[in-house]
Amino acid sequence: METAEVKQGFKGYNNYGAWLREKYAGQRVFKVIVDGGFTCPNRDGSKGYGGCTYCNVDSFTPSVSRSTPNLREQVEQGMERAIKGNKADKFIIYFQPNTNTYAPTHYLKMMYDEALSINTENIVGLSVGTRPDCIDAEKIALLESYTDRFDVDLEMGMESIYNDTLNQINRGCTHEDLLNALKLVENSKLDICVHTIFGFPWETREMMLRYADEINRHPQIKFVKFHHLHIVEGSVMGVKYKRDPFKLFTLDDYAEFLCELLPIVRPDVVVQRLFGLSDRELLIAPNWQLKKSEIQYYIDKKILDRGIIQGSAL
Repeated sequence: METAEVKQGFKGYNNYGAWLREKYAGQRVFKVIVDGGFTCPNRDGSKGYGGCTYCNVDSFTPSVSRSTPNLREQVEQGMERAIKGNKADKFIIYFQPNTNTYAPTHYLKMMYDEALSINTENIVGLSVGTRPDCIDAEKIALLESYTDRFDVDLEMGMESIYNDTLNQINRGCTHEDLLNALKLVENSKLDICVHTIFGFPWETREMMLRYADEINRHPQIKFVKFHHLHIVEGSVMGVKYKRDPFKLFTLDDYAEFLCELLPIVRPDVVVQRLFGLSDRELLIAPNWQLKKSEIQYYIDKKILDRGIIQGSAL
């Protein structure tokens, strides 16, 4: 393949950027990340303290969101940046940090309503990130109440399909919690996204590839976010890594892994992300020494050069 094809947007997988362009008739749609000030049940003592061992929530939250507690200001400034930097036409309001359904339903409604009331005519979607053990029928009904005006996606952290891993990372919930949440949204109007992390040192390549089987068997899963394991400052895993470093993905190894994974992922699943990034000042490892766009280009080129097509091995 010519490298020009990568630049022109041709990819061997069902990528989110192309999906957005097609769904919204070529309009430039960007997510506006807002921090609603939520916590997590394994941070506040409900299920545990300290959070997941890999997690320092600040490392995955834009600094502007962290320094601007006012919800309106976050939305307005996020929209302004997207317009100036990316010539955005429309927006998806994305409640990202921590667990964004971890509050009484009436409080959630107040938060979602406020965020969606700002420049409403240019908002096309609401995206809510949460844990599968913080979902119930009442909260699903609340999110569904917005679907007559917006596209609504519910993003749940699957992280791993193995309870042993979930226990080791102090996740505070089980894979069965995810299965129960997926059961609740079987016939829902919501678009369901699951988030996974690859590279826990005790999971083999074969174990990680089995994540695809679990995603494939749930037709209600519309989107996926694939991340590689980061070790960040302020996390329990970061302390352990500094004491006794363990093997992590190199960029080439991770790209090769994705080339194995994508052919066994259902072709209709839309891939929102192939990798994750944290703030450079907080990142301990792996540091691939590249910008986000350069990592994306490297992975996309590897996929093209290998002739990889999502779902081709099913």
